[in-house]
Amino acid sequence: MRTQDAQVLVLCALADGPLHGYAINAVVEKLSGTRLGPGSLYGALARLETKQLVERVAGPGRQRPVRLTPKGREALDRELRSMTRVAGSVFEASTPGPVSYLDRVATTDAARAYKEVMAGALAVRPGQTVLDVGCGPGTDLREIAEAVSATGTVIGLDVDPKMIEVARERTADLPQVKVRQGDVHTLELDTDSIDGARTDRVLQHVTDPATALAELLRVLRPGGRLVMGEPDWDSLAIDHPDLAVSRAYTRHLTDRIVRNGVLGRQLARLATETGFVVTRVVPVTTVFRDAGSADQILGLQRNTERAVTAGYLTADDARRWLAHLAGEHFFAAVTLYTVVAEARPVTRRT
Repeated sequence: MRTQDAQVLVLCALADGPLHGYAINAVVEKLSGTRLGPGSLYGALARLETKQLVERVAGPGRQRPVRLTPKGREALDRELRSMTRVAGSVFEASTPGPVSYLDRVATTDAARAYKEVMAGALAVRPGQTVLDVGCGPGTDLREIAEAVSATGTVIGLDVDPKMIEVARERTADLPQVKVRQGDVHTLELDTDSIDGARTDRVLQHVTDPATALAELLRVLRPGGRLVMGEPDWDSLAIDHPDLAVSRAYTRHLTDRIVRNGVLGRQLARLATETGFVVTRVVPVTTVFRDAGSADQILGLQRNTERAVTAGYLTADDARRWLAHLAGEHFFAAVTLYTVVAEARPVTRRT
């Protein structure tokens, strides 16, 4: 570890009050995942004392804890601001527009992986009528239209007028595609009129997933198939030396950011309780080794700031968290579940 790194870690360790040598190293290990050797620790303390950034204070017995001086507090604040600037060069500070966000996510390896699973499970055939609930800006409508061919129909449904406008523009050359504004809780479609339906990260945001599933069951023909892809945000694991901070970030995401944050694990049960026959559940776990790529989907900086405002993280926790994530050894993983369900076929009496 570089000398300057050791000094910064000691300053960070002393941010909350005086500590003696062993306690300083325990906090350093919590922050960085590694302990300083005795030479590094006491060498850093000596250099910080020489710079008048820390000072010894009286303690119990022969102990002489170390605390930050006002000059040291200023130096730590400057260092944390510098760390935040570094994080800012990696993470997005502003929220992208809904259309640009969905377009960008669709091009990622993570999205391509689970969308391929969903497409295979839906198994669209020429001539079918297929419903894409929450079609957004028409991300998947063209692919579905090619599968149903000119003899079939694709209905793209979204609650957002802006999404509808963009989706219509993008599919204007496809006569078999019909884009409508509508609410999955009250589908304006005939009963038993749809051969296949899909929802792609949509039900996590709706007011009542059970009601939405009941409506989808109603419009599907007997034997019709519904394929749903929903993340379980409680499965989000981000590597950080302080496990409590990582857990607080994930808990804030599931509690405050996503309406139905753990729907991925609940979906098979909810579909069965609605009356579907669940035939398959396929987990698709995405692993991120690059902070910038993860940020495109997770919005790490802006959601960290929200977690601070909501009281899940302190400002100091957030600065240290982002500085660590912007470093060289980023790791995160999250699981999305593809649930394949079918409407029960009509049983004919003989």
